[in-house]
Amino acid sequence: MPRFVALLRGVNVGKGNRVPMAEFKQVLEDLGATEVKTLLNSGNAVFSSPARSGPRLAAAIAEALASRLGVVTPVVVKSAAEFARIVDGVPCAPPDGDHSRFLIAFGPDEVALQALQPLVPLATAGERLVITPQAAYLHCPGGLLESAVGAAMLGKAGRGVTTRNWATVRKIAALLPRAGG
Repeated sequence: MPRFVALLRGVNVGKGNRVPMAEFKQVLEDLGATEVKTLLNSGNAVFSSPARSGPRLAAAIAEALASRLGVVTPVVVKSAAEFARIVDGVPCAPPDGDHSRFLIAFGPDEVALQALQPLVPLATAGERLVITPQAAYLHCPGGLLESAVGAAMLGKAGRGVTTRNWATVRKIAALLPRAGG
């Protein structure tokens, strides 16, 4: 059965959009997912599903979260193969000490990622924002909140995508099968 990654945007940050991971797991299982593993408290799950369409799964998960928990939040679903391509496509892996300062933006489609294009000129010396059809990659060695592009991506300008830092992305990737192994 195909494996997928579900990423929720902006949950469990502050007082709003609370999604307990046990309930998130139950939502996925009720939608037919098996082998569900949630990671951290920020809306990450890896699961198997007979479904073939990530966008359809994302819509079903978003609808279930809204109806059951009253939480309206964007959901991005990537197949294991798509997620692996995004991880393998990192333009340059950050140094070990910078994993929290390197973000990958996941979007539902290329249009959502291309909407980040106006942020490119905000990058200052030492920062790097690379936008591809599959994901956007941002390295802010001086810190995300000290960066104009980092703050914009985490705010309204990035509302069409969801971001994860490199440490979290690597933890999610570790839960997925790799080709040939």
